[in-house]
Amino acid sequence: MSDFLLLPLAALPFPNIDPVIVQIGPLAIRWYGLGYIVGILIAWWYAKRMVNTPQLWRNDTPPMKPVDLDDFVVWAAVGVVAGGRLGYVFFYDFAQFLANPLSLVAVWNGGMSFHGGLLGTVIAMVLFARSRGINPWSMIDVVAATAPIGLGLVRIANFINSELWGRTTDVPWGVIFPDGGPLPRHPSQLYEAALEGLVLFLVLRLLTHRLLMLKRPRFVGGAFIFGYGVSRIIVEFFRQPDAHIGYLAGGWLTMGMVLSMPMVLIGLWAMLTARSSESSAARA
Repeated sequence: MSDFLLLPLAALPFPNIDPVIVQIGPLAIRWYGLGYIVGILIAWWYAKRMVNTPQLWRNDTPPMKPVDLDDFVVWAAVGVVAGGRLGYVFFYDFAQFLANPLSLVAVWNGGMSFHGGLLGTVIAMVLFARSRGINPWSMIDVVAATAPIGLGLVRIANFINSELWGRTTDVPWGVIFPDGGPLPRHPSQLYEAALEGLVLFLVLRLLTHRLLMLKRPRFVGGAFIFGYGVSRIIVEFFRQPDAHIGYLAGGWLTMGMVLSMPMVLIGLWAMLTARSSESSAARA
């Protein structure tokens, strides 16, 4: 008998967690939405802690006040949700949008793109920073240092929802997902939670609190963009591509890789030029 046919015997059981935490009439609180909300709130608290620590900043002078972060929370939420939805529709589901333009606002059917959410948040950060006279790069650095918190929580929610699972595998930790067929699959959502969430957060924490890289505007932001791009490309080798897109070339290239490759280059540029452009960034 083929070893492939024995794969389900070695699989880990999928934790049967209801995606809906609580439901009152038509109102449902889901783990996915809670991940976004809790991620934003913890990131807000953590960002304020950084701004309240003068020694992390050049000349011991934070470029913004805690009240600025209080006001930015709403901007961030709008940027993440609007950008995430627009990114998903245009990057992954454009044919459906052309057939039914109203699908753009059908958020109850799911569908959010990290790359779109990132772009939406960057636009929100730049507009907000300029409206307050804050160096946009420093604003990006602060938000970037906190972003892995929400990323990790949302990826765990993806696992609970049994969505965005990985490719079939024979590794001992393979999981049979309720909607993923009879064979074990990589729990790629947890790989992403570990790399994009925990590991990236610890790396950025080292940069901000030990190496004091907030003194070099755009270095931390560049490190986040680079780190996320690399992490996403790695995980894409284990993640099942979207069924309606599949592989773009060679049986391995995915849309997630294509969208992440520019991030790696942009992140490298930001880190390598942070020192030489420090004084000009301060005048931005």
